[in-house]
Amino acid sequence: LAEGLVTRGHEVRVITAMPNYPQRKIYAEYRGKLYCEEERNGVKIQRCYVAIHPNPGVLTRILLDGSFSLLSFFQSFKGWRPDIILSTSPSLPACVPVALLRVLYGCPTVLSLQDILPEAAVRTGLISNKLAIRIFEGLEKFAYASATRIAVITDSFSENLISKGVPASKMSRICNWVDTNFICPLPKHDNQFRQQHGLEGKFIVLYSGNIARTQGVRTIIHAAEALQHLDDIEFVIVGEERQLGDLRQLRQELGVNNVTLLPFAPRKQLPTMLAAADVSLIMQKQSVVGFNMPSKTMVLLASGRPIVASVPSTGAAAQAVRESGGGIVVEPEKPKALAKAIRELYDAPEQIEQLGKCGRQFAIANYSFEQSLEGYESLLTSLVNQMNTSHSSRLQPKKITLKG
Repeated sequence: LAEGLVTRGHEVRVITAMPNYPQRKIYAEYRGKLYCEEERNGVKIQRCYVAIHPNPGVLTRILLDGSFSLLSFFQSFKGWRPDIILSTSPSLPACVPVALLRVLYGCPTVLSLQDILPEAAVRTGLISNKLAIRIFEGLEKFAYASATRIAVITDSFSENLISKGVPASKMSRICNWVDTNFICPLPKHDNQFRQQHGLEGKFIVLYSGNIARTQGVRTIIHAAEALQHLDDIEFVIVGEERQLGDLRQLRQELGVNNVTLLPFAPRKQLPTMLAAADVSLIMQKQSVVGFNMPSKTMVLLASGRPIVASVPSTGAAAQAVRESGGGIVVEPEKPKALAKAIRELYDAPEQIEQLGKCGRQFAIANYSFEQSLEGYESLLTSLVNQMNTSHSSRLQPKKITLKG
């Protein structure tokens, strides 16, 4: 997004943490530094230290968010005065320094809302302490009230915020995007991922992504058990190495021999991995709040492979899959339902092709980067022009700070 805004004539500086994903460890070349600066494709990147721990939890999350909120605040003054500030949430505590910067700089702020906390965390059991819940709910209200405008990624986000008293006029819907040039349908034959892992000739059911309590990935292992009699079906689960141990144990306990567990590979290999699949999976537990929209949804649609979504039927993910015509929605945490849907696609190669085509077309039409970039630029520049009526009404280059 920052690079896209630069190409359109804006000055952008990004205030963010030291890189640490996906291992939740600060990269070696950034360790021992409190602050550092770099430039990439015209974007000035200002990084600060964060107290991050490999094992996530409530206390470690508080340390992470607290350290970022404090240190990034001081980092914000090391550069030119912005015309507008765009911040992302999570994290909620970061809304406090952003609100202070709004007052000090006298500029509007936009909150890009990627998840609704603490509601999502409470529903899934990640937060249960009543005091912590009240504190985070207070931060949530403050975040919405202090922002000039809120950018939401789905209509269900808007509905949730309206139910909490946020005016509809304060929100703008801007979908997240997928690079449809990078993620695109590729042939399954002569596929490097299949060759590398001995999967040639298999009907591959792929899950790639986070393996946490909200996903219910154990359901996949049980569904695989129900389809063991079909020798050419192979379930492939790709995730963080430290998250695969529980699945290995379950696989062994059930005696399942049609599940391959693999660690994440470099991002450049993602298109090849997605192309290896016959069917891709989206997994959520029943307890997941309906507004949650997994980012992998648009990626899988763009890959041109059919989706089986084991997700709450009224949620944003289910709505996107049904609307796209690119997959099947089944009841979450029901291995038999998941296995049945996979078997139906296994027996219907024509349907597989049709679903894949529909998903791809929907991704191009609704989740392109150009659409999202246009949405953000229009929102940001319109707010700046409203603050400074001496500017022309047409879009002008602005100085934009992205924080998060």
